Amino acid sequence: MDVLDRAVIFAAKAHSGQTRKMAAGPYILHPMEAATIVGTMTNDKEVIAAAMLHDTVEDTSVTAEQILAEFGPRVAQLVASETENKYEDRPAAETWHIRKEESLRVLEGTDDLDVKRLWLGDKLSNIRSLYRNFCKKGEGVWKYMNEPDPQAQGWYYRSIADAMPELRDEPAWREYDRLVRAIFEGKL
Repeated sequence: MDVLDRAVIFAAKAHSGQTRKMAAGPYILHPMEAATIVGTMTNDKEVIAAAMLHDTVEDTSVTAEQILAEFGPRVAQLVASETENKYEDRPAAETWHIRKEESLRVLEGTDDLDVKRLWLGDKLSNIRSLYRNFCKKGEGVWKYMNEPDPQAQGWYYRSIADAMPELRDEPAWREYDRLVRAIFEGKL
């Protein structure tokens, strides 16, 4: 099996039984969507595999060492670029700003287009989900978030788009930008 096939199986096992916040479906659909989006920007199977695995260290019992041992240094480095420090000893709502600022520093500090592609795949999947829920629940959607302030959420999502100007010609970036504007600026 190649790296992508192994990543699909590994991620499915790691996320087994999980569901997404505000979504009724299995969690694995999110990394599958992120990987599909990344696959529109590159044919590099390690980058697409990292998209499949991007939440395993952050949201399951999988360790960074396991990703390194199973998938090698490049995939491990890409996954690490998307893995937040969860500050497990503190409530998620209390650490939201800290976590987002730390994550943005990683994104803003890299010239690695594969890191940016991985981020875009993940965040486009997230903003699609947020948009669907925003269309259903309106402003009530924010009460389900660790950070219920829409201005703070808008700052985060806009900062992501601004940190990857090299990808502005990608249809995925344009879709991301359109959805950010629709949610946070009321422009579709």
